[in-house]
This record gives sequence, structure tokens and C-alpha cells, in this order.
Amino acid sequence: MNLEDRIIRSISLRKGTVVLRSELAPLGSAAQITRVLAQLLEKGKLVRVSKGVFAKTRINKFTGTLTVAGSLENIASETFRKLGIPVRPGRLICEYSERKTTQMPVELVADTGKRRISRKIEVAGMMVKYENDRTRTAQ
Repeated sequence: MNLEDRIIRSISLRKGTVVLRSELAPLGSAAQITRVLAQLLEKGKLVRVSKGVFAKTRINKFTGTLTVAGSLENIASETFRKLGIPVRPGRLICEYSERKTTQMPVELVADTGKRRISRKIEVAGMMVKYENDRTRTAQ
């Protein structure tokens, strides 16, 4: 069994949709992993979401084309969980959930607390935006 087959099997046996490059590191050298990931991206089995973060794809049952196997919200939350970054929903999402406003948020905004994050997470042309600790008092 070659490395590509082992990586494909490893990815297919995972429950979530997000695969970190660091999770595949024990399977081979850095150059081998890079080569196999490039092949999987070219074949459409994976989509690059962020640096070192990939998402599984599936065939859309309506259009028959390859799409990401999850929504931006699901992929972003799973990515942050796997990276150990605690995030909360943004201010607009909280206001909508608490029924303080009827305007549904268009963008996904994550509250990162006191942490500064510059990681770009992009799925199907939509990006996660960040806001810092909204509970912090202004000085």
C-alpha cells in the first residue's frame, strides 16, 4: 500500500470534515505529504481551507459537482477546536440569537476573546472574520 492510499484511508476514516496537515505527518516525510496532498487537491478529494488545513469534498446531489462537505460555520468551528483556539459567536450572531434584532448576519464573525488571530479560513469564497473581546471595557 503506497502513501497516497494510506492517506486516503486515514482521511476517509475520520469523522469530521477537517483534516490538519499535522495529523498526517506521522504517515511520511514532509515532502511526501506535500506531494500527496497536492495530488488530492488536484483530484478534488480535498479543498484547502487555510494554511495546513484541508476539508473533505463530496458530490452535490443536485448539481453533480464537487463541493465542500460542510458549511463555513462547521468547518471553522472544527478547525478552531482542532487547533485549540477558543472562539465564541460574534456580536451580530448573539444579538440575532437573543432576538434583539431581526437582521440575520450575512458574514461569519468569530469573537476570539483577547487573542489576536490572523489565520484566513475560506470556504467557497466566504471568509471568517474576527472581532476581539467585545466584553472588554473601553479605556
